[in-house]
Amino acid sequence: MTWEPSSALAPAGPQAARLAHVAWVFILVCGVVYVVVVATLIVALVRRNRDRDHEEGGLDERPRLRLVAAAGGLTTLVLVGLLVVTVRAGHGLNPMRGAHDTLTVKVIGRQWWWEFQYPGTAPDDLVTTANELHIPAGRPILLELVSRDVIHSFWVPALHGKRDLIPGHDSTTYIQADHPGVYRGQCAEFCGAQHAMMGFIVVAQAPADFERWLEGQRKPAAAPGAPLLSSEVRHGQDLFLRGTCPMCHTVSGTPAGATMGPDLTHVAGRITLAAGTVPNVRDHLASWIADAQAVKPGNRMPPTPLAAGDLNDLVSYLETLR
Repeated sequence: MTWEPSSALAPAGPQAARLAHVAWVFILVCGVVYVVVVATLIVALVRRNRDRDHEEGGLDERPRLRLVAAAGGLTTLVLVGLLVVTVRAGHGLNPMRGAHDTLTVKVIGRQWWWEFQYPGTAPDDLVTTANELHIPAGRPILLELVSRDVIHSFWVPALHGKRDLIPGHDSTTYIQADHPGVYRGQCAEFCGAQHAMMGFIVVAQAPADFERWLEGQRKPAAAPGAPLLSSEVRHGQDLFLRGTCPMCHTVSGTPAGATMGPDLTHVAGRITLAAGTVPNVRDHLASWIADAQAVKPGNRMPPTPLAAGDLNDLVSYLETLR
């Protein structure tokens, strides 16, 4: 999967394209205005000095006043034109409302990570994941935005503008990716100590690949005592279930069913850990479990003191959760 540029000027969806159009219009118009203003200022300074050198009487200010009036009128026209461009783009940002074949995903902002829920036709079909929003390319996605604590802001520059998540005031927005790729997202509203480390990724997949991913996410983790698990992994699973992990996390197919922290049922299949803070590799996973505060100070996960062998077994178990 290709990582796409994380820029509002490199749009990969219809809403982002409208916003990019507005941005380029503003850049072009403001650039032209800047050049004209600077050129006019230089000409005025040169003429002022020349007039002082060659004229003994008072200066006729009428041409200058007419120029100022013309500049004021032109400025008004430019501002009205920019207003029209902005309003038209704003009206076109949600053209997918009422579109057919819309996929609904619930987005929950927390300090400092993102939860994504995919409802199904039955309660057992609900898929919950963290910090990775998977979507089918070319299909409208309705996002239902909810905050569980403070104000957050959902922003994927290449797919759409910012949308605030305000506690007690749920809202919605639409996104759509024109082609498969991985797009970087970020919380765009200061929400506390680790606001800068509250990132996420949007993985746009071909429709068939997305359906396979969704079906895989509905499957539970290996049940405790599964015969195919090695003794090391079984020990790690036992440490997970008998420790403090189930107080905050869910692993489908096991007794762990808490919702305070991210759902870990398929944690090993994710690209990053801690909302995009570090890559999801063994060493970082071990460091995060041992002392999450050293990786992301202020987060809600306390240190987990374990002997080296126990930590190794616990990581081995988590690596089976794909």
